[in-house]
Amino acid sequence: MKHGIHPAYGPVVFRDTAVGTTFLTRSTATSTKTVEWEDGNTYPVVDVEISSVSHPFYTGTARVLDTAGRVEQFERRYGRRGNR
Repeated sequence: MKHGIHPAYGPVVFRDTAVGTTFLTRSTATSTKTVEWEDGNTYPVVDVEISSVSHPFYTGTARVLDTAGRVEQFERRYGRRGNR
């Protein structure tokens, strides 16, 4: 690796604004805001709107779209198209 061309990689706290959960990890993301972590050290904090804690796929609240039902509904409403 070339020296001096890569961004700084260090500890960062990510805060999920949807549920207020925070977690400490390493990243190249930076922020001017800081937070004091449970270990007493101060880390930059990055606010995210959604994470694995609040995302519907991971929480089990995801809705499955019924594509077959939508096609049938469309055909009932507008009729089935004939072959040309």
